[in-house]
Amino acid sequence: MPELPEVETVRKGLLALVQDKKIATVDVYWSKIITNDTAKFQKALQGKVIKTIDRRGKYLLFRFSDNLTMVSHLRMEGKYHLDTAATPIDKHTHVVFNFTDGTQLRYADVRKFGRMTLGLTGFEQSLSGIAALGPEPLSKAFTITGFTQALKKHHKNIKAVLLDQHTVAGLGNIYCDEVLWLCKIHPLQPADTLTADEIKALHAAIQTELRTAIAAGGTTIRSYVDASGQQGHFQLQLHVYGREGQPCERCGTIIEKFKVAGRGTHICPKEQQLR
Repeated sequence: MPELPEVETVRKGLLALVQDKKIATVDVYWSKIITNDTAKFQKALQGKVIKTIDRRGKYLLFRFSDNLTMVSHLRMEGKYHLDTAATPIDKHTHVVFNFTDGTQLRYADVRKFGRMTLGLTGFEQSLSGIAALGPEPLSKAFTITGFTQALKKHHKNIKAVLLDQHTVAGLGNIYCDEVLWLCKIHPLQPADTLTADEIKALHAAIQTELRTAIAAGGTTIRSYVDASGQQGHFQLQLHVYGREGQPCERCGTIIEKFKVAGRGTHICPKEQQLR
């Protein structure tokens, strides 16, 4: 699943491609992608202009004229790309936004897990997935004080806490492994046992790692590409994720992989010891 850097990269790329474009019609080929009534969704967007695109956690927020917002979650394989009406539509394209200038914004999804929900701007704050999100890690709302207070409420392992999106939004499996390795914290360490120094280091590592990943266009492990079809480059800078069986960059110990919170997890067993 794309994590914050990938979704932010998609957001920026999409905005450059479709801002101020006017929708003529919307074609829906797989109705389950739309959580609204499909016909009402299509009708509501006719004549609307894409004003901007925001992001909350791993969600894209398309802001249309007339105070409408579409919440889009890419899930595992969802991708947007701009094309012309003359280009054949492939079998994995499920929603097409036809613009008045003859171009099309196409949503493709091999697994069909992605979802789109349309409503009056502001409704997104009440959606269960968004309402429960913690602060954006690159915003002023993500403070060391707030982060510390949130961690002290949990005795479950730190990786599970980071993954659940309630303490901080946008981190997934890849970046959790990376920041915990950077801070030499074992992923099974109970969150409420982290020291003040560890919390401070983790807070800084989350922000630094995400900024660096965004600058690199995100991480492409399997199929992620941005709105222009380009792969990310941050996979070239990964320290621990996907490197099981290889030596740790810092100490040479062989990286190990095991499961935490149902996710494949990578650590240096020498430097990330469970207390």
